[in-house]
This record gives sequence, structure tokens and C-alpha cells, in this order.
Amino acid sequence: MPRSKPVIAITVGDPCGIGPEITAKALNNIEIYDKCHPIAISDADVMKQAIEIAKVDLKINSVDSLEDCEYEYGIIDVLNIKNVDVEKIEFGRVTKMGGEASFQYIIKGIHLALEGKVDAVTTGPIHKKAINLAGHEYSGHTEIFADYTKTKDYCMMLVDGNFRVSHVTTHVSLRQVPDLVKKERVLRVIQLTDQALRKMDIKEPRIAVAGLNPHSGEEGLFGREEIEEIGPAIKEAKLLGIDAEGPVPPDTVFVKMRGGQYDAVVAMYHDQGHIPTKLVGFKYDDKLGKWGSVSGVNTTLGLPIIRTSVDHGVAFGKAGKGTANPESMIDAIKLAAVMASKN
Repeated sequence: MPRSKPVIAITVGDPCGIGPEITAKALNNIEIYDKCHPIAISDADVMKQAIEIAKVDLKINSVDSLEDCEYEYGIIDVLNIKNVDVEKIEFGRVTKMGGEASFQYIIKGIHLALEGKVDAVTTGPIHKKAINLAGHEYSGHTEIFADYTKTKDYCMMLVDGNFRVSHVTTHVSLRQVPDLVKKERVLRVIQLTDQALRKMDIKEPRIAVAGLNPHSGEEGLFGREEIEEIGPAIKEAKLLGIDAEGPVPPDTVFVKMRGGQYDAVVAMYHDQGHIPTKLVGFKYDDKLGKWGSVSGVNTTLGLPIIRTSVDHGVAFGKAGKGTANPESMIDAIKLAAVMASKN
């Protein structure tokens, strides 16, 4: 079938979690098929089970090659990676089988994208311990994608509508962060952020760069990273024609972005960027005991391929119950389609 729309490979994640279920629910949304040609990378039996759990009226088209995909709403095309015995799936448990299955889905998606057979990869949630239990020593999706695409300069960006945050550092201890906030790294993340925003159809991106320390260091009183590393990186970014501003105090920069002053914020470390993004996109109702909204997308910048992901974990507590919210998966697929169309 001719590629009239971008082809998005969806790696469904750990079969012991909610990934297959939210994939089925997302592909029950006709808007997805208006924007792209989706294909699930999974064991076909896992997706048949997911359809039952999700209680959606969909059929499975199990294929061994993308040439056999139908890309038709009502039918989930599944590139059948036969690596799961559904009778042995333990919902809500960390298992070697779940880790190995989810890892192989990822690798297949990466290879398809590198070969140009798909235009982007959207990833479902994996469990880091399960991946490691299966013998793959990675701390998450980002590191797997970087390794298998031989990418050295990359960063994570979280997206929830017009709320976008990229990160200078992510999965390191807070003690390590100041040693990693260097001019070259901050500048590179600013550049990657600017490039990504343009792929998101923002023609003149406005980027705020957060400080590392309280009040952005208060002119060196609370730390000198803003003076010696972050500020010089911003100055050089401006010389390159990038509309970057800062260091902006981290306790106000996200409020300003939410108010429309910026298109993205460059955060210095994991929680500095993740907490405000999830506060915007996640809504939990304690009286009902459930999440009303789980929006937001994780995308890896700097790769030679496009990768987006849900911005939540495997949610083992919900696995197999049919109650998982597909909102983040839907958002991730749509963002992949937008970025692929601009690539």
C-alpha cells in the first residue's frame, strides 16, 4: 500500500502491564487513522487478549511484513513477534518474559525506522527491572534508542499540548547534576529543543532556559552554575540565531510558559521538568480512586529517527482490568505523526 500518510510503529511495551490495552484503545480512535498508518509491534496473541480486556470491537490482521498491512480503521495491523505465551502472562508482575518481549518490540521498531520502512516509533510502557531481568542492562527507552541508533547527543522532551520541557540531565542522582550542567551540554539541548519545536510546526520558537539553583543562583550567592555554564550557553545560542532567554528562576519559568510567554523550557534535571509537566497533565481523584487524565508525551530529541512515548509507566496495579486510560498513547501517536510529516 502506498504511504499516503506517515507509518507509525507502536511498540506495545511489557505485556504484563497496560501497554497492549492502551494500544488497543488508542487504535479504536478513528482520528489516529486520519493522521497516520499505525502498526502494532507485538505478539498477535497479546493483542487479541488486549482487545478483549479493552472491550473494543476490533479485529487483528497478523502480518510478517509491512507490505501486508491494511491500515484500515477497525483492524489492528500487528507485526507478529511470536515471543509470548499468553497463558503464562502474569499481569502486574515483573517477569523475564515480559522484559524480553518488550525489549524485542523496541529493537524491531528501531530497525524498521532506521531502514526507512516506518516514519516514526511510538513506545508503550516498559519496566526497567523486567528489561534487566531479561539480560538487557538499560535504564530505560531513551538509552536503548541512543545505543541502537549510535546517538551520543540526545535529550528527553516532555510534551503536553503547549507545555514542553526538555532536559539537560535525566536519570542521574541529584548529587551528580551540578557536575553535568556544562555549557556545551546546555547549548546542545537548547539547539535540539529549537529543532524539535520547528518539527512541531512552530516557526519562531521561544525557549526559556531554567536556572539550576534557587532564584537562578542570585548572582552567585546560591551557586555559580548560572554564571559559569548556563548563561554562556544561552549567549552562544543567541549568536546562533536561537531565541533563548534565561537563566530564568525555576520557580516561575513554568508558570510563564503555561501563560504563553515561551514555547518550551530547558530544565536542568529530571524532577525539575517532570514535576510541573505531570502536574499539568495528570489528574487524580482520590474520592473515585482513579486517574481522570493521564496526558503528556515523552519524545527523544537528537536521534536519527522519530521516537515518541507515553509519559507514564506500566501501571501494574491496573494491568488486565480494562480500566487503563489511553490518553497519553493517543497523544504520543498523534505527535509522532506531526513530527514525521515535517521530517
